[in-house]
Amino acid sequence: MKTNYVKRTQKDYSLSLKLQIVQSIERGEFSTKQAQLSYGIQSRSTVINWLRKYGNFDWENQTPSNMPKTPEQKLLELEQKVRLLKKQKAFLEKQVEQSDKKVILFDMMINLAEKEYNIPIRKNSKPE
Repeated sequence: MKTNYVKRTQKDYSLSLKLQIVQSIERGEFSTKQAQLSYGIQSRSTVINWLRKYGNFDWENQTPSNMPKTPEQKLLELEQKVRLLKKQKAFLEKQVEQSDKKVILFDMMINLAEKEYNIPIRKNSKPE
């Protein structure tokens, strides 16, 4: 049985799909080959190009795995990790801030609904 492949271009994949695949690979959920097969991408090099374009790894300072890294390369890698962790920290702090604001807003909405409709919405549970 012969499978007919349809040649695809970069435009056939949405940016959100590309970013989703890159994040999955960077989190270790997929290898590049697994991502290629799972998402039906015809070429592994396509996935690698996305990693280079959208990923957090510093490809310019990469050395082959069988070569020892110089102290400068190790330092660059550590600096890259620090930058990534700072980005992640800022993102998580923003999420926490938004969550805190939502809690306050929902609390106000419940108070207003209880007052407006004269019904108890919250459970009054006694501490044990």
